[in-house]
Amino acid sequence: MSVKKYQVTKVAALTALLFTPGVWAADTLTEALTGGKPSANLQLRYENVNESKAIRNANAYTGRLRLGYTTDTYKGFGIMVEAESLRALGNKNYNSLASGNPGSGTHSVVADPEATEINQAYLSYSDSNLTHTVAKWGRQRLILDNARFVGNVGWRQNEQTFDAFSLVNKSLPDTTLTAAYVTNVNRIFSDNAAATTGAAAGNHRMRSTLLNASYKGWSLAGITGYAYLLDYDNTTGFTANSTNTYGIRLNGKAPIGGNKLLYTAEYANQKDAASNASNYSADYALLEAGVDLTGIAVFKAGYELLGEDKGTAFKTPLATLHAFNGWADQFLATPNQGLQDVYVSANTKLAGVGLGAVYHDFKADQSTATINDLGKEWDLVATYAFAKHYVVGLKYADYSAGDAAAGKVDTKKTWLWGEFKF
Repeated sequence: MSVKKYQVTKVAALTALLFTPGVWAADTLTEALTGGKPSANLQLRYENVNESKAIRNANAYTGRLRLGYTTDTYKGFGIMVEAESLRALGNKNYNSLASGNPGSGTHSVVADPEATEINQAYLSYSDSNLTHTVAKWGRQRLILDNARFVGNVGWRQNEQTFDAFSLVNKSLPDTTLTAAYVTNVNRIFSDNAAATTGAAAGNHRMRSTLLNASYKGWSLAGITGYAYLLDYDNTTGFTANSTNTYGIRLNGKAPIGGNKLLYTAEYANQKDAASNASNYSADYALLEAGVDLTGIAVFKAGYELLGEDKGTAFKTPLATLHAFNGWADQFLATPNQGLQDVYVSANTKLAGVGLGAVYHDFKADQSTATINDLGKEWDLVATYAFAKHYVVGLKYADYSAGDAAAGKVDTKKTWLWGEFKF
C-alpha cells in the first residue's frame, strides 16, 4: 500500500471512531481537564564502565525527572503530556555521545546526554464500550510483545518514544490488534542534543508501519503475528535499517506438579525494503524453556539467533536492545557475521530482594577464518522495592571478549540507582 493510500485509510478510520457514540468519563470539558492524573518519576543513577581500552573509565552520576499529566476523557477524548529532564551530577567523566561533551574521546561511553524535552504528548480517543478501540496521535510510548523489535529503551535515562498514530483494538475475544504509523523515532540521544555521527546520530525520520496481532485464547500458548515495515527517510543516513520483517511468536506455560513449565518459540524473516539496496534475507529465531518453581525461583535456558545473509545481519533498530544479548551492550548492532546467543538465567527473591543472574555464550552465525567466538558474559542484578513508590537497585555486567578480529574488548559495567515514582 502506498503512503498516500495508507494516510487516506488512516484518516477514514479515525473519522469513524470520532463519530461513534459511547459512554464518557467526564460530563464537561472542564471536569476532564481538571480531573486527570499527574505522574512523576525521579531516578538518580551511578554508572561505571571499565573497558580494556586506552581511554579512561566512565563514571557517570545522572539524575532524571519526568513529570506528566493525563486528563480524564471527555466524549472519548483525552490528552497526555509528559516532560523529561536529564542532568549530569558533578563532573562529566563519561562520553555521552553528544557533540561537544567533555568526555568525548577521553572516557568510555555512557549514552545519557543532558537534555530537557517532551517525552510524550498525544491526543487519545477511546471507545471501550462499542469498538473496544483506543487511538493515539502524537508522541507516545510503544512497546510490542517483549520489546525485541519495538520498545522504549527503558533502561537508559532518556526514554525512546515515537511520533506516531496508533490504534489498539480488543473487540475480538482474547485478541489484541495493534497498528501504528511512525513518522519519527525520538531516540535516547534526545531531541536537542546534537549527536555525533554513526549509530548515535539524532532522531530518525521515517514512514514506517507496525502491525501486531495477539491471540491468548489457546490454552497452550499465546500466539502473536507481526509485520514491521520500516522505511527510513533518505536524509537520515540510516536507510540500511529500512527493512520488512514478518514473524510469529508463541509464548506459554503449563502446570507441572504444582509448578509451571515455561516455553517460548519465535521465528521471523527480514528482507531489505525499497530504500535499502542490501538485497538480503536473514532469519531470526528464539527457543526458550524454563521452569517456575513456585515460591522458590525461575530458571530458563534459551537460544537466540540473529542470522546473516550475503554479509548483512538481521537488524532490530527499534528494540529495547539492552534487555537482550547481555547488559554490557556489546551487541547493540548485530555483527556482520550474525549472532548466536546461548544463555541460562535464574531469578529468585530473598528477604524481599529480587535477585537475578544470566550467563551468555556468544558465537557468530557465519564464522570466518578469524571470527567465530564473540565472547561470554555474566550479568547480575539485585532490586528492592519498598513503600509502594520506591525502588533501589544494583546491577553488574562482565563481558569477556572472544576472537580478537571481532573487535571487542573485555568490559565491566556497574550500576547503582534509586527511583521514586507515582
